[in-house]
Amino acid sequence: MRKLWLDLRLFLEGALLSYRALFAWLRPVTYLASKVVAPLSYMLFFVFLGAYATGKDNASFYVIGNAVQMAASSGIFGVTMSIGGDRWAGTLPYLFGTPANRLAMFVGRAFVHILDGILGVVLGLAWGVLLLGLDLSKTDPLALGLTILITTFSTSGLGLLLGCLSLITRNVMFVNNTVFFSLLLLSGANIEVTNLPAWAQNISWSLPLTRGIAAAREIIAGSELSQVASLLGMETLLGVVYILLGYALFRWFEFQAKRRGTLDVF
Repeated sequence: MRKLWLDLRLFLEGALLSYRALFAWLRPVTYLASKVVAPLSYMLFFVFLGAYATGKDNASFYVIGNAVQMAASSGIFGVTMSIGGDRWAGTLPYLFGTPANRLAMFVGRAFVHILDGILGVVLGLAWGVLLLGLDLSKTDPLALGLTILITTFSTSGLGLLLGCLSLITRNVMFVNNTVFFSLLLLSGANIEVTNLPAWAQNISWSLPLTRGIAAAREIIAGSELSQVASLLGMETLLGVVYILLGYALFRWFEFQAKRRGTLDVF
């Protein structure tokens, strides 16, 4: 029981401290701009562009897709830098030198970013209602909330995997931006998955967000949770797979770095 309590404390305190380390240097105005104004600007861009190209009646398609897509900002960039930031800051040797539970330490880095991502999606949907006429009257709020939670979780799982890549490369921001914009293109946020080439559809269904966005659209259109359960189940499984892959890479890096003495080498 004591070990469980220590692991839980490590998970929560590590999650909070890693998040503070990532954003504490920002002024509140800058932080709010990065969390509210910047995502809103690209959401408006894609909504108006898509509505102009396909008709105003289809605007909700882009509003929902880009609102849920906001989970990627925290899940990709935030989580990745929470992992990779330890190497840049020179704290990685101290983490690997402790006897702490590696899984709790690793997964904890994503915890606050999952909450942050949920807030981003909620803000996106709120902007959709206030500015773009999104109709939520048929929506089951509990089903939509669960969909947002699962989607943000799966996206953060991908972020953990990418974070481990930041331990072995200097160009992690290039990787992050490539993945982020690939999600914009392939997740169904702005282009129907069925309109993509067959090879692109296969990639799309292997990525987080795709099923979450599809489930969110169905729920907002009036579907019940049972009708999207298969989508959410696969989205959850996908997030777990990405976390396990990331953790395996994390432990491999630790083993290799200790064996070769390359913890601080880029």
